[in-house]
Amino acid sequence: MKAFNLFCFILFVFSAALQYNDPDPYLWMPIYLYGAVLCFLAFRGRYYPKAYLAGIAVYSVYAIFLLFDKTGVFNWWNEHNAENLVQSMKATKPWIEETREFGGLLILIIALSVNFFAYRKQART
Repeated sequence: MKAFNLFCFILFVFSAALQYNDPDPYLWMPIYLYGAVLCFLAFRGRYYPKAYLAGIAVYSVYAIFLLFDKTGVFNWWNEHNAENLVQSMKATKPWIEETREFGGLLILIIALSVNFFAYRKQART
């Protein structure tokens, strides 16, 4: 678990730093840094299950919004034939940006879920 959390911490800090040039860094930097802090604390052996659940809940609600938004994931899939998301680093179309954001939220949800269930397993033993 230490290696997983160290990797996620570095990934989320790097992702937050990349948001500096994003159109909405005030939203995405805190989203990634919240996950980074929780992964760093888990790396240090400190688990906060309520914070994991809060993050999972907020990230899930936002991910569902991005899934159904008019320029979201379903729009990208149905209207734009799942156009390549990584053809360029610059997201020139809104459905590309929102689908990438959806992917980032999924990664955060997975990381926090892994830590939540690791904590529960540790608490039972």
